[in-house]
Amino acid sequence: MYVDGFVVAVPKARLEDYKKLARLAGTVWKDHGALSYVECRADDAPYGELTSFPRAVMAKDDEIVVFAWITYASRAERDEVNAKVMADPRMQHDPADTPFDAKRMIFGGFEAMMQF
Repeated sequence: MYVDGFVVAVPKARLEDYKKLARLAGTVWKDHGALSYVECRADDAPYGELTSFPRAVMAKDDEIVVFAWITYASRAERDEVNAKVMADPRMQHDPADTPFDAKRMIFGGFEAMMQF
């Protein structure tokens, strides 16, 4: 299994806009072959002294930290799915309308080591 993970800080005032975008993204990724698409709102993620999810994305008091992941059968499958997603007209939008600061987004691809 292969996993893409990301963390973003979403302004509380734009949370509904973010949810709308996430629902669309989840549909598009699944339509193109992702195994799963999960979005989580931080509920117990305190601002740490050295490291933390809020610190990593420089979350402000008026922002909510979101942690999300997408799963695929393999990295090759992920690369194919992501190419299709990026070409999908449903994902074309004005970057100025993005309901979070993409410059503070943390993301990466991970090969699963263990799964229970």
